[in-house]
Amino acid sequence: MTSGILLLLLLGVCLAATYDERYLEVPLDHFSISKSTFKLRYLVYEQDYVKGGPTFFYCGNEADVKVFVENTGFLFDIAPVFNALVVFAEHRYYGASLPFAASTFSNAANMRYLTTSQALADFVLVIDQITGKYYRTMLTDDTYPVVAFGGSYGGMLAAWLRMKYPHAVIGAVASSAPVLQHQVPCYLFYQVVTNSFAKYDNCSAWIGESWRLLRNLSNSDSGKRNISAIFKLCKPLKTELDLSKMIDWLGDVYVDMAMVNYPYPTNFVTELPAHPVKAFCDKMRSFVKVNETAGLLDALAEALQVYTNATGRKSCNRYDTTPNDPVQYAWDYQACVELVMPMCSTERDMFEEATWDLGNYSKECYGRYGVGSPRPDSINLKYGGGNLRYASNILFTNGLMDPWSSGGVLSNISETVLSILIPDAVHHYDLRGAHATDSHDVIEARNAIVSTIKKWLRL
Repeated sequence: MTSGILLLLLLGVCLAATYDERYLEVPLDHFSISKSTFKLRYLVYEQDYVKGGPTFFYCGNEADVKVFVENTGFLFDIAPVFNALVVFAEHRYYGASLPFAASTFSNAANMRYLTTSQALADFVLVIDQITGKYYRTMLTDDTYPVVAFGGSYGGMLAAWLRMKYPHAVIGAVASSAPVLQHQVPCYLFYQVVTNSFAKYDNCSAWIGESWRLLRNLSNSDSGKRNISAIFKLCKPLKTELDLSKMIDWLGDVYVDMAMVNYPYPTNFVTELPAHPVKAFCDKMRSFVKVNETAGLLDALAEALQVYTNATGRKSCNRYDTTPNDPVQYAWDYQACVELVMPMCSTERDMFEEATWDLGNYSKECYGRYGVGSPRPDSINLKYGGGNLRYASNILFTNGLMDPWSSGGVLSNISETVLSILIPDAVHHYDLRGAHATDSHDVIEARNAIVSTIKKWLRL
């Protein structure tokens, strides 16, 4: 959920030719008598299904559902073990599941049905549709063999689906799910990012020093031109607002690299090498050694190509994202309305020091969407926050090198609400397909997930 959007699984098997694309007519508003409906997309993979096997149900999050199908290899790896049907449900307002078709994002009023409660109700209807086709109707069987999965925001939804609709899913695997992000200290997220870069000599210190240099150099028009040239910006810096956008962009790049610091190349967000954080820091260090007269910003710009131009095909870098990008627009709305996740940084981090101000955040949300004050306590009221002792059959998994682990469940809550910690893993690594470079800890975490699912299914 960096840059307002929680980035997703990046590399896996491509199953575009093997799943069946389906649509279900669902209510626009599950909690009123309105008759308005729209079509929600879901994808079904039947190749490993044997009658009587369970359904593995992936709770789609803030992107086109096909992204998850093509990049969540773990579900397909273990489907043969369980003779499982695999289903990926798309989240409303993303991908092809647009309630108002082409006009969905034309005005803020159309966004009012974008809530976690509505999304969970959609998922229950998809489950009923699937289980009615492959098993019996939900009304006659309260021990349905459906296991929910999800990564990141999808992991939050998987956990909440089990909590709110325990008759629909027998258990939930919630990977990298920051269900506590709204209530933990706001500085923890950037602290984890800093630690990821601090592993490589002076890398985090170099980044920390770069902000001062950028601010000082940008005090003049010539300085802004210099920065624009060094970083090969598509849109040259003209104003202080431009500089702020660039600094935000750089921060997002560092967060992205920390989140996807996998031990093999990935290509979903952008072309990235194995261990991109290490690759970035190594390149910065080697540039400084070879170009002794070059400045820190020159080294930084050179190293950034690990993220911005690994293929060598880009001629310039964009720091100003399109504000009306549908995915970004929808996710930012959710963050304003109910998924408020306070973030701040301190002098100990490699980022500029920044405080969290709910008042300013509220003004920004109102200015963009016309919504009232964001409610950081919304998740507590709806789903109990960290009070999970009354829940059951939820397995939370977290890689401790993932910034979002700062808001995750990091210890067992009860005998049936469990936590698996993966010391060397990043963002929902465990849900990715098996790879030759997977560490022992990641492999063991996946084995533990399989064992837990077998217990839920009494196998």
